[in-house]
Formats: sequence, C-alpha cells, structure tokens
Amino acid sequence: MEREYKLFPEIEPFNTGYLKVSDIHTIYYEEVGDPEGKPIVFLHGGPGAGISPDSRRFFDPEFYRIILFEQRGCGRSTPHAETKENTTWDLIEDIEKLRSLFNIEEWIVFGGSWGSTLSLIYAINYPERVKALILRGIWLSREEEILWTFGGGASRFFPEVWEKFLEPVGESKGKNLVEEYYKIFTQGSKKEQIEAAKAWSFWESSIVKLIPSEEIIEKSTEEEHAVAIAKLECHYFANNMFGKKENYILDNIEEIKDIPAFIVNGRYDVICPPYTAKQLHDSLNNSEFVVVDDAGHSTAEEGIIHELVKSTEKYKYVYK
Repeated sequence: MEREYKLFPEIEPFNTGYLKVSDIHTIYYEEVGDPEGKPIVFLHGGPGAGISPDSRRFFDPEFYRIILFEQRGCGRSTPHAETKENTTWDLIEDIEKLRSLFNIEEWIVFGGSWGSTLSLIYAINYPERVKALILRGIWLSREEEILWTFGGGASRFFPEVWEKFLEPVGESKGKNLVEEYYKIFTQGSKKEQIEAAKAWSFWESSIVKLIPSEEIIEKSTEEEHAVAIAKLECHYFANNMFGKKENYILDNIEEIKDIPAFIVNGRYDVICPPYTAKQLHDSLNNSEFVVVDDAGHSTAEEGIIHELVKSTEKYKYVYK
C-alpha cells in the first residue's frame, strides 16, 4: 500500500540545552525547524524512552518551531533512570517550565503512548496553552491498561515471549508482576536489576510492532536504554501512574472537550489496543479517530507515520 506522507528529511537542532527542573533533575531539550515558526512540542513515550533524530521528522521544519525534550531520568537528562522526584505531576510542570523558557503562549501538543497520557493530562491542567492535540497509541493511565500489558492479557498473543518476561520473578501464579519487578528494581543487586531490565525491555520491544523488529529489540535491550525504560515504567506502574484518580483523564475530559484532536491507533496494537482510543474519541467533541489496519504500536509503522505526518500538515490550520 503506497502512502503519500513520509517522514521529513533529517534535520539538526538549531538550539540545544539543559534546564534544571528540580534539586535533583536536569532535562535535555532541543529546538528544530524555523526559530520563528509555529510551536509544537513532542512528548515521548515510556516512561523512560527518550527521543531520537526521527522524533524531529514528523513536522515540516519550514513551518514549525519544534520543541523536543527528554523527560526526567531519560536519555541525556540527568541523573539517568532516577526515580526520586519523578512523577506524572513533576513532568507536567516540566512541560510548563519549557513553555515559559521559550516564551510560547500556545502550542500544539504531540504525543504517543505514555506521551499521549502526558499530552492529555497537560491539556486538562493547562487547556489555555493547547491549540490542538495529535495523539498516537492511546494510554489513559488506568490499572486495567497496566494489567493488560504487564499482567498477562497481551501474553495470549505472545506466549513464548511472555515466558522470558517471567524468568526474573520465577513462579508467577498469584503474583502481581509489576510489584515483583519493583522489588527487584528497588532491592535487588545491580546484576539482578540489569537482568530484570533486559527481560522487561525484551518483552515490550518484542510486541511493539505488528511484525517484530530485531533492530528495535536489540536497541531496546542495550543496558543503558533497558534500565531507563524498565525502571521508570515499573516505578510509574507500581505507583498507579501517580494518578489523582483511577480514571483521571476521562473524569476531567470536560476541560478539553472542544480542543481539536487527532487520534491514531494501530489495529493490532497489543500494548494500547484501539478500544481505549475509541473511548477517548467518543468523549471529545472535536476529534478525528483513525485506525491503521496494518500497524501495531510503534511509530516506525509505515501507516502510523503516514497518519501522523498527514495530521501535522492538516493541523497547520489552527495557526491561521
């Protein structure tokens, strides 16, 4: 299937830097595109994933001023994989600190997976700052979603991979697997933590694409990346995403009902099934919902790329 929209050519940032956001944490940021362009902010997934050069390529660099950053403990932000002073609400305030740093009144907020969660919670708390939302692979930060991916639901599609996920915790019957991993990450030896992190990241990277990618699996299970993803995700999941309510986003959806929103989900996304995206779409007054029939969860899926780039082109209208 030929798709019209592709990633834009690679481009280097015109500005990079570090912002101290707490006594402990300093976050890495970069600006790409036109310094006088219309602002859009990229919120990466995880928690713990970070950004890559491809993260810059969903946006027309001649139109947009693209803000990207790595969340607390991720990528080039320091300290690496640190869980202290690292909650959903800390990250929401970091987004605001960046907006203030760059003297931006309003921006489009673009986020996928955990980035969609942050986008929605940020918009609920600062609706006057959000011109539009572009969201992929919806995660509404509820216990049922954590249990689906890390409690056995998704394992029915990947039983042989799931066996490897269980290895660090031994016999799993009757256990809360997130809590078992959390014990390893908070009480285990360094060796035990690294082994657990690689098992966690192997599981997640093995199910992220419609057709598993050896390249993604290999990169995700490299020690530094694996530790950040596994340790931070487990930290958030064990603490119920630091939600003020179990269904915080939908309970507060009235705050963002009329913000223009584009929602895309892979049909065979086993990490964030499209059921959740449909729930979000049905709760909004001004949203468009697209399911890509030949895609899983990853932004590396051709159909997901097509829809996301198409949406960033379409949503230029909010600035006109």
